[in-house]
Amino acid sequence: MSEERKKKVLQAIVKHFVETAEPVGSNTILVSYQFHVSPATIRNDMMSLENEGLIFQPHTSAGRIPTDKGYRAFVDEIADFEKARKEAQKALITIKKEHKTQKIRERLHNAVSLMARATNLVSFATTPDNERTFFLGMSNVLKQPEFAQDSVRACKVIEVLEKHDNFVNTLNNLEITDQVKAFIGEENILSQIQSCSILVTKYQKDGFEGYFGVLGPKRMRYAFNIVMVEEIKKLLDES
Repeated sequence: MSEERKKKVLQAIVKHFVETAEPVGSNTILVSYQFHVSPATIRNDMMSLENEGLIFQPHTSAGRIPTDKGYRAFVDEIADFEKARKEAQKALITIKKEHKTQKIRERLHNAVSLMARATNLVSFATTPDNERTFFLGMSNVLKQPEFAQDSVRACKVIEVLEKHDNFVNTLNNLEITDQVKAFIGEENILSQIQSCSILVTKYQKDGFEGYFGVLGPKRMRYAFNIVMVEEIKKLLDES
């Protein structure tokens, strides 16, 4: 009997049970882990492992699962720590990136929330992957006389904001820099929002970049709102 093959059978049993929490039979071992031997050979290897106290049958007609001794043998003699290290490092890179992205989203949300309250306008930011935009304070625009008295105009603005892709494309086609710029009325590309002005800048944070600003009626406090966007952008940079 091949001791090396027995180790591989034990490795397959441990792997299967760790992944599924289900006992494993000889046929599953044979097919799933591509042993080029007969079913009888696998059964004999499993019987030998059971006799050595490395695996056991939890109940009648079930497959086998590792014992504590089996796990110990796996950790001490079988586990491929070099492969596991590469997998762990790769997984950690992904998790750290996701964590970083989530933190940026949280900071952007806080900044956008603050900006909506400070300006009484719609505030927005594109997500770190720059594929979507989130808005806060839509009700601020609807309260403005221009839109409260003209439901069609209000609906056009809301429609643009709801179609995130269109708004992102609009921003991509504007000449936006690190400085806060004002796009007033007809300077906006989409006709539906030419009743509005957009104050917008680029943000760069922890390797991510996107757009950040406010949208509201052309009748707005331009100097105050531009400075407010600048100041909140500073808070975002410092956070």
